Amino acid sequence: MFSGSIPALVTPFDAEGRFDERAFRDLVEWQIAERSSALVACGTTGEAATLDKDEHFHVVRVCIDQARGRVPVIAGAGSNDTRVAIANLAAARDAGAAAALMVPPYYNRPSQEGIFRHFEALAADAPLPIILYNVPGRTVTDIQPATVIRIVRAFPKVFVGIKDATGVLTRATQHRLALGPDFIQLSGNDETALPFNALGGVGCISVTANVAPRLCADFQTACAEARWGDALALHDRLYPLHEAMFTDASPGPAKYALGVVRPGFPQTLRLPMTPAGEASRGLVDAALATAGLR
Repeated sequence: MFSGSIPALVTPFDAEGRFDERAFRDLVEWQIAERSSALVACGTTGEAATLDKDEHFHVVRVCIDQARGRVPVIAGAGSNDTRVAIANLAAARDAGAAAALMVPPYYNRPSQEGIFRHFEALAADAPLPIILYNVPGRTVTDIQPATVIRIVRAFPKVFVGIKDATGVLTRATQHRLALGPDFIQLSGNDETALPFNALGGVGCISVTANVAPRLCADFQTACAEARWGDALALHDRLYPLHEAMFTDASPGPAKYALGVVRPGFPQTLRLPMTPAGEASRGLVDAALATAGLR
């Protein structure tokens, strides 16, 4: 259902901090032209934490409208309040999303049982497929492999895949052996996407793809076709850029890089996020040069 290079899109804001719809539509169009296989709207990289609900699902609707069915759109829809997460699922369905990307409850720090009960409640009347998003570095909540397996086995038609941003590569094997090859495993970390795919992953929900969509798509195609030498060469070419995307608080470096490769792309971030600092910008510039993008 979902595979290949899937950018976690940034959300452009104008100088006054308002959603810049024209810039976003242009970004979506470019991503599709550059062979991204799906799009994530309003994920972490999209500064979802600073969008109110109306803005959030307006951005999702604009993404879907611009995509026009050419690629599926996955809507970020997680919350640390189970009731809000259920409402977000309905809003994602109403917007026309193909699936929802759902983090476990953050800040609350629920137990593994609490995590299971949260997703059980979402599955009770789920209006569209859900991709689990495990990113303990941000949520401080880790969906342990046994809990992932328990959730998916209990509701296999709802929980179709996972975006794994733990960086623990052994989990790709644990999930594959327990849940089979049809369970969609997407890397949440560009820098480990190569070994993740070798272990059974089928793609990456990517920050770097915002900036280098064609190279990321070519990399994923090489992996899917088991052209591992080509994949390694592309990985090496992109690796400095993968690292540069996190040399300052994300998505500051990504927005700066977009401004370089697509002059005029809005650079505004919403507080508490701030633009990439001078050192980060220098590293981004060098990485873009290595990738052949400037």
